[in-house]
Amino acid sequence: MTYQPKKILLTGCAGFIGSNFLRWLLQKDANVQITHLDALTYAGNLESIKDVLDNPRHRFVKGDIRDAALVKQLASDADTVINFAAESHVDRSIDGPRAFVETNVIGTFNLLEAARAKGGVRFVQISTDEVYGSLGDEGKFTEETPLAPNSPYSSSKASSDLLVRAYHHTYGLDTVTTRCSNNYGPYQFPEKLIPLMIQNALSDKPLPVYGDGLNVRDWIHVSDHSAGVWAAAPRGRPGEVYNLGSDNEWPNIDIVKRLLAILKKPESLIKYVKDRPGHDRRYAIDASKAHRELGWRPQTDFATGLEATVEWYLSNRSWVSSVTSGDYKTFYERWYRERA
Repeated sequence: MTYQPKKILLTGCAGFIGSNFLRWLLQKDANVQITHLDALTYAGNLESIKDVLDNPRHRFVKGDIRDAALVKQLASDADTVINFAAESHVDRSIDGPRAFVETNVIGTFNLLEAARAKGGVRFVQISTDEVYGSLGDEGKFTEETPLAPNSPYSSSKASSDLLVRAYHHTYGLDTVTTRCSNNYGPYQFPEKLIPLMIQNALSDKPLPVYGDGLNVRDWIHVSDHSAGVWAAAPRGRPGEVYNLGSDNEWPNIDIVKRLLAILKKPESLIKYVKDRPGHDRRYAIDASKAHRELGWRPQTDFATGLEATVEWYLSNRSWVSSVTSGDYKTFYERWYRERA
């Protein structure tokens, strides 16, 4: 089956992954018309999409997916909904889980209801490998792996994924869900591992590493993730889930040391801190279903992509300064002070 999206409602595309996808899609497909809904929370910033705000195929609407009436109005003119909107930082979900339930669960419910009311809409849910829980030393997550989320963040995403599944099976809504591994690349909010370590290293500040630093993640460049989502949107089978990963596992401490080497900074800046509660030990993605059914494969070499990411942050310090103020600084200082 091939479905051709033309009038798309995108949500949450002033954040990291969404902003990269929005820019990528506008360059990739000259036929799409995009309505973009974003609440512009602390991690969503117009600075991340200022180069596409005036694109005639992109209409930005400031608003919240928790606003059911607004969501229904915007979806009434769409043939495709792609839902990137989410509260996504695990640490913040531990500190204050309510916002994660309200946005990730209730917000997704509002979007599903709006798509159901419109009819004839394909609904693409952007999810995460964290819904599967934690792996041991062997094996990888497949689409058949039972959901076993361990943080308020991943639990809220698993809940929204199950709503998407239910709307397909109960109401016949045309849905596709993608679950990706850890993303890296430009425009990532500096509370996440790679940009946080880059910024601290540049300022010769301690680099906080949880526990023993041996938690393992599978890293994918955000451009490869964008291509995977756009492969799933037209070609994914209704009701199916597709894992998107790069078969690129790294312990956190090795990522930190590679970043220090690229920046020519000493490893003495590394500071091991108290582990966060419920920290999953290992994630790894089996993306063979996406390879086979979507014709998608990641293209970015990790060493090249990581160096390019560091270079982007070096060249865009004004963007970093514009987004790392106020709420971010307050949260960062309190959270890591409590783990010292």
